[in-house]
Amino acid sequence: MASLNVGNLGEFLRDQRRTAQLSLRQLADAAGVSNPYLSQIERGLRKPSAEILQQLAKALRISAETLYVQAGILDERQGLDGVEVQTAILTDPALNERQKQVLLQIYESFRKENGLGSGGKDTAVSGPEDGRGTDSLETEADGGPHAT
Repeated sequence: MASLNVGNLGEFLRDQRRTAQLSLRQLADAAGVSNPYLSQIERGLRKPSAEILQQLAKALRISAETLYVQAGILDERQGLDGVEVQTAILTDPALNERQKQVLLQIYESFRKENGLGSGGKDTAVSGPEDGRGTDSLETEADGGPHAT
């Protein structure tokens, strides 16, 4: 039932918990998850969401990005900018999954438009390439408000 690096994530979490000298119950309480659920994550039976990983990282006092890499949500740093922005979007509890995907697509489209390419997580981008994103650039050339 485990997929991606869930088993490695579980082992990593268990090691981090033991290093922090926390019991399973203490970490579960600190992260706001149930004891059985945390146990299943540590055993590689469950894949937690980005939000749960963020809660666990906070409770363990480690970076959430470290857990995202362990879980296969993010690739290890590839020397590209944008990982922090993508992490912030993925972990924002105020956004639903559809909103997160839309924001990631918009962000990637701007990066590609500026020649920066992908910032880590591969996202399908459509929209700016359809020719509708250039209105503000055309107004000046077409005798718009800033034309002399």
